[in-house]
Amino acid sequence: MPSSKEKDKVISSIAISFLFIFFLWLIKVFEAYTGFDLTRLGIYPRKASGLIGVLTSPLIHADFSHLVSNTITLFVLMFILFYTYRKSAIRVFVIVYIFSGLTVWLVARPAYHVGASGLVYGLLSFLFFIGVLRKDTRSIALSLLITFLYGGLVWGVLPIDPKVSFESHLLGAIAGAVCAIVFRKTDPVIKYDWEYEDEEDDDDDDDENGGEYYFEEDPEQVSFDEDIYYDEVLEKLKKKEKDKN
Repeated sequence: MPSSKEKDKVISSIAISFLFIFFLWLIKVFEAYTGFDLTRLGIYPRKASGLIGVLTSPLIHADFSHLVSNTITLFVLMFILFYTYRKSAIRVFVIVYIFSGLTVWLVARPAYHVGASGLVYGLLSFLFFIGVLRKDTRSIALSLLITFLYGGLVWGVLPIDPKVSFESHLLGAIAGAVCAIVFRKTDPVIKYDWEYEDEEDDDDDDDENGGEYYFEEDPEQVSFDEDIYYDEVLEKLKKKEKDKN
């Protein structure tokens, strides 16, 4: 049975993702109902008036099909981000949101750029690259899952369709990759029970082979005085047992 803490993580991650998506739909329904054209609140590169789009562009979509195409993908990516990388999630979201918008304003083609696609590509890139960089079991698994589900989106960073803002896709992906590098060590590595069992098996093998131990420490910081060494080993084993419980 999942713990109450895990349930809270799931519920809060779903709530954050749902509320953001709901806000996007609310804006589009308002636009359709009132007849207002909010496109001019998009990013228009290198115009002072277009800077407002850095904040508003991801909230505006050209039509309902544009919004629908982003909805499920964005919800899934936000849920994974806020559930798995809780310590860095808000910072990653904000940095991708702002950085992708600013860089689009600086270098993109002179036209109104709207939609949450830059945010989608930023989160997609972050979740892929952080798995590559962290190399722990869960991060790698999520990276592979993201590749399987959304690997085809990689073509969106190329200028294939002149009506599509490939700049938003590309610059969002770059922002996500940068965040993966910056925050790769922010969230703790979570291990599954079977990984601890494997470690215990390795420790048993070491005992049978003469009691050799290996710890990921700076060799210069390890004392090889016999009494101190075994005290350190004992403390390591106690800490590992405490972490398991």
